[in-house]
Amino acid sequence: MRKTLLSVLLLSLSALLPNFASAAPQAGYELIEPAQPTTTGDKVEVLEIFWYGCPHCFRFHPHVEDWKAAKPEHATFRLMPAIFRANWEPHARAYFVAEILGVVEQVHGPLFDAIHLENRKLNDKNALAKFFTRFGVNEAEFIKTWDSYTVSSMLRRARVMTRRYKIRGVPTIIVNGRYRVSGSTAGSFENMIKVVNKLVAKEQTRMNKTPG
Repeated sequence: MRKTLLSVLLLSLSALLPNFASAAPQAGYELIEPAQPTTTGDKVEVLEIFWYGCPHCFRFHPHVEDWKAAKPEHATFRLMPAIFRANWEPHARAYFVAEILGVVEQVHGPLFDAIHLENRKLNDKNALAKFFTRFGVNEAEFIKTWDSYTVSSMLRRARVMTRRYKIRGVPTIIVNGRYRVSGSTAGSFENMIKVVNKLVAKEQTRMNKTPG
């Protein structure tokens, strides 16, 4: 009798497990509650949260570049470095320096390559300042910007938003402050991009229906 009951229970569980296992990939995203404000006006904001030291972010980077090249006109793209630990801060500072000095497009990909392909130790202010000179940035200007109040304020905001978005790892994409897409929710980098495209279309429809 006990064996029969156990067999029935096991069969019941095996029937249920595939449904649970497929639930996350079908959606591919998680809701952010409460939704967070965006800075892109009437366009759908697609925000990538990353860390230069992350090998997954490095491998995801080409997928993002391809998406940017073909993104719909009603979407706009932003970057935000995550700061989970103290040793992530130098790379976050470097990104914000690049943003302030207007060299993100020149520096972003090469910095990933230098760390992950060339195995360069770009983990402190001086090393990163020298790296930025390759892109026409004056070393003294880099250091001045690195130590500025503006960069410190941006770091504080990045820490706050990392918590508000409830980020558990990188890379993560935030769509319009409402949806969180990651490798763990979507299953692969390719599927992350597919889910982002669906959510961008969904948000555009919602925004068009919302009274101005």
